[in-house]
Amino acid sequence: MDLLTVGHEVCQDAVVVRAEGDVDSTTVDELTAHLTAALQLAATHPARLVVIDLQPVTFFGSAGLNAVLDCHEQGIAAGTSVRLVASHGQVTQPIEVTELDRILEIYPTLSQALQIGHTQGS
Repeated sequence: MDLLTVGHEVCQDAVVVRAEGDVDSTTVDELTAHLTAALQLAATHPARLVVIDLQPVTFFGSAGLNAVLDCHEQGIAAGTSVRLVASHGQVTQPIEVTELDRILEIYPTLSQALQIGHTQGS
């Protein structure tokens, strides 16, 4: 099992949260802390956009799904868009199985998530 490393940064187009490793019940608190911080930063960011980069994630369990869904819902309430970057089965499969792909905005690359207009979604 890989440890989880999470970081966030403010970019010109968004606040980007990047997770690397396993997201499960023992590591999700680290992800949640960064998602909360990112939402707070996005509230005063001109783009009002949080992008969660899950490309380097090696395991994405139900705790991760819940954390991302909570972030998405908090974003809607605050007027902030939340997008995911994921193109591999470890992340996309749990999202599709739970039908969260109908709710969450998922992009195959970070650049695509950042380039697409800020009006899509919710």
